[in-house]
Amino acid sequence: MSQQRAKLGHRGEQVAADFLSASGYRIIARNYREKCGEIDIIARDGATHVFVEVKTRQGDRFGHPFEAITAHKQQQIQRTALLYLSRHGLLDEPARFDVVGVEFKSDAPLITHLKDAFTADAP
Repeated sequence: MSQQRAKLGHRGEQVAADFLSASGYRIIARNYREKCGEIDIIARDGATHVFVEVKTRQGDRFGHPFEAITAHKQQQIQRTALLYLSRHGLLDEPARFDVVGVEFKSDAPLITHLKDAFTADAP
């Protein structure tokens, strides 16, 4: 990944974290990594653990940010979330997967938040 893309991604993740915090979410972790993948943001929305994938774009040349969440990426996020919940003794707690799209097309970023964007496959 180029340094410019990494900076854009980090900037988008910061905007998403600020947006979620302002919406009442409590940020638990950012860039949580396991061997099987990474989760951009782990947050709490009330009693629910929320695993958030952030996709950032500067324009629409590559489509809407949500279009980049492939089935393979969803599986990676699900496996990583399961490990997180297991390691923290939270397997019985409610959880969901959200996606936040951040588009920097003008002065102010356009933020789109899709709650419960996909569901976990049964093990």
